[in-house]
Amino acid sequence: MNETLERLRAARVIAVLRTPDADSAVRAAQALAEGGVRAIELTFTTPGAEDAVRRARAELGDEVLVGAGTIRDRAQLEAALAAGAEFLVTPHLDLVLLAAMVATGRLVLPGTLTPSEVAAALDGGAEAVKLFPASAVGRSYLKALHGPFPGLPVVPTGGIGPGDVQAWLDAGAVAVGAGGDLCPAALVAEGRWDELTATAERYLAA
Repeated sequence: MNETLERLRAARVIAVLRTPDADSAVRAAQALAEGGVRAIELTFTTPGAEDAVRRARAELGDEVLVGAGTIRDRAQLEAALAAGAEFLVTPHLDLVLLAAMVATGRLVLPGTLTPSEVAAALDGGAEAVKLFPASAVGRSYLKALHGPFPGLPVVPTGGIGPGDVQAWLDAGAVAVGAGGDLCPAALVAEGRWDELTATAERYLAA
């Protein structure tokens, strides 16, 4: 079993950070880590994402998995690798990009929704998939996917609040991706890092 995947399973929650700049991304990552978050996805919707990944890796050390998300092309993939991203996430399924990502040896979480996309991702070498947007289909959909794809490692992402996490895990998710509910934009914009740490603690406790 992929070691990174097992670390995600142990983390249970992946914080998906979309911030205005690299500085706020790194500071938010630190605050979330202080609150107990052990897996963080820094997305390429953040200006300077490569710098944010590199700095977060240096600041957080080996205790927190730091990955790169919203990777949509080869240039972003190369930037993520250069920054030391430990796992790679896309919002969509691009088989050419997936092949390049799988070739890196990193854990890859391609964005999928339909059974056809899941099958194509697995055929393309993915060990796990991201289910996005998860809130659009619900937990019963994940259970149904495990019929034709037994044991499939799935990371549901999108619209998952603190009260939903355990139910998704019980439905068979490896971990869940959490964005705005775990890292509210207002707290980041106003630099309320202590409150962000407290939010992370409450989220994980739930």
